[in-house]
Amino acid sequence: MKVAVTSTGRTLDDKVDPRFGRSPYFLLVDTDNMKAEALQNPNAALGGGAGIQAAQLMSEQEVKVVLTGNCGPNAFRTLQAAGIEVVSGVSGTVRRAVEDYVSGEYSSSNAPNVADHFGAGGGRGGMGMGRGAPPPPPRAEESHIDALKAEVSKLEQTLQKLEERLSKLEGGDSST
Repeated sequence: MKVAVTSTGRTLDDKVDPRFGRSPYFLLVDTDNMKAEALQNPNAALGGGAGIQAAQLMSEQEVKVVLTGNCGPNAFRTLQAAGIEVVSGVSGTVRRAVEDYVSGEYSSSNAPNVADHFGAGGGRGGMGMGRGAPPPPPRAEESHIDALKAEVSKLEQTLQKLEERLSKLEGGDSST
């Protein structure tokens, strides 16, 4: 089975990167023989949408499982839609993470464990304010609620814009 692990480097002995969408590498590991292929993440420096793009890349690579430290709501939904199992809360070396997964030490995540744009800042070269390490991630349940509220807000804004466009196209009459 092909497993993707977020990694700080190109080998099985490198550390699991805690960020999914902005991880510098994905190690694609065949769990049958532990052969790994390093895939540099072309989305790590994107201004936005890194998690979604990385999730689509995992789908293109025909990955069945993603092992990572953290996974935000947009990436999580995209991975789920592609039928890819997400395991978050993973740390240590890539080799150990895969071995632990194969031996049943990890179970699937049923929700994202961080909020939107979690890996984008925190003074690590991302888009944050440079104030040092990010705060500890909220509990998964709180993060999921916050993510849903943020998504509802975005959808409401999108709906309002669409209604305005429709109204203009209909000549100001939005009753039809």
